[in-house]
Amino acid sequence: MAAPSQVLAPRSTARFRPPRFGLGGAHLGDDLPGTAAGEADERAIATVDAAYQAGIRFFDTSPAYGASERRLGTALRRRPRGEFLVSTKVTGADPEESVRASSERLGLAVDLVFAQDEAAYPVLDRLRRDGVIKAVGAASDDWRELDRLVQDVELDCVLLTDRYGLLDQSAEPLLDRCAARAVSVIVSGVLTPQILQVQTVEARRISAVCERYGVSLPQAALAFPTRHSAVTSVLIAASTPAEIRADAALVRQPVPQRLWKDPDLLRLLSSK
Repeated sequence: MAAPSQVLAPRSTARFRPPRFGLGGAHLGDDLPGTAAGEADERAIATVDAAYQAGIRFFDTSPAYGASERRLGTALRRRPRGEFLVSTKVTGADPEESVRASSERLGLAVDLVFAQDEAAYPVLDRLRRDGVIKAVGAASDDWRELDRLVQDVELDCVLLTDRYGLLDQSAEPLLDRCAARAVSVIVSGVLTPQILQVQTVEARRISAVCERYGVSLPQAALAFPTRHSAVTSVLIAASTPAEIRADAALVRQPVPQRLWKDPDLLRLLSSK
């Protein structure tokens, strides 16, 4: 059975294609109250190891995530560098210094760099042309802002949080533009509390349809985004080895194509 990140995303003309699933590193920087010295490091490193063992080869982090970069680098430096992709974000006024500092904390070269400030992109473009990084992206939970950037900047990909999933497809115009311009889309935040705990009326209705096909709501939520040709990757946040192993197991479970053609599901999705 194919590993999660090795399952091919739908064919498209995207120039830069990250693996289909990745580990979002926001929780790798968490230090829980009362945690013993070193325990948070051990938990984060074990989570990255579990993700790697589950077949995940795409790891996203940020200087804003506390100790996430350092912990991620500690785990990944033991792995063959050519086997995985690392992304991070620009923070501060100097994009080049931000990339350099991230690489030092990771102890690894950074493959993909996301920014939100349009002033950062000329510097990142130079780093891309010089071979310091492989790709440049924009990250936001505002799909309209990403849509504007896709039109104005030569991006390889965008990272969209929350706005394209089973319960919200409002960002579809962005995805359509990205498909037309060969820009890869990475989505995150698909396993929301509403999905995991089936909290809303809409979630319960979609879950009921999924259950007819032996599919759980989280399983469908992970599979849904890559049905759009622009979406190459889905980031999964996890804070423990057990959590990422459970999510990777969901990824491996096939979703029957009949589910996506179910009239009740189509009706529910068309109202989003």
